[in-house]
Amino acid sequence: MQSVQIDFLGHASFRFTAPTGEVIYFDPWLDDSPVCSEGLADVDRADVVCVSHGHVDHLGDAIAIVQKTGATLIASPEVAGYADTHGIGFDTDSCPLNIGGTVKLGGVAYTMVRADHSTGMHGTAYREGTAYAEPDGSVCGFVLTFDDGPVIYDTADTGVFGDMALISQLYAPDLVIMPAGGKYTMGVKEAAMAAALTRPRAVIPCHYDTFPNQAADIDDLRRRIADLTPRTSVIELKPGESVSYP
Repeated sequence: MQSVQIDFLGHASFRFTAPTGEVIYFDPWLDDSPVCSEGLADVDRADVVCVSHGHVDHLGDAIAIVQKTGATLIASPEVAGYADTHGIGFDTDSCPLNIGGTVKLGGVAYTMVRADHSTGMHGTAYREGTAYAEPDGSVCGFVLTFDDGPVIYDTADTGVFGDMALISQLYAPDLVIMPAGGKYTMGVKEAAMAAALTRPRAVIPCHYDTFPNQAADIDDLRRRIADLTPRTSVIELKPGESVSYP
């Protein structure tokens, strides 16, 4: 099995470099993020941009990255439709998926899976400072299956739910990326149960410590996961840190 380079950009934003060379951004919230290690100006290549849902800390700079690099946007039909209003052609510059759908681009298969979370498109009016959101219709996680590489399941924003076990049975993820900050997503207790349901070889926690009210005790998470699924290790990354997996 070849390795995937995983760069933690901050909050819930990641960049993956596939064994076959593709550069993939996942929920890239860069310029306005208080913790992100890079900005839009630092992006010089992207082949695919995955967006899990329309909240501003996940849609973030996705549209700008696609516009800048010519990457393919993978998102729900609603998010792709929103992107179309910004010149990203629906089903030409984007690849709309829905829950259970898979597309293969280059050396990576992208499968959209369920997540449990509220959702809404944070549009122009939101960015102008008003409390405005357009419903975007869905929130999702993604399973990325790399040719001759690992299977990575990014749950995106979610609470724990029993069908995580079904996702594990279907796709057998080697690595699961999951939120652990509580308040808007799973906290430590729930994330540990999510690890037990998915039983990967490793987990990377995210979506914590961006703001004071979303703190997570990763040592506690590590202890809980050791009790529930001893085969699973915890890879703790700080914004700007990287790991090659496996």
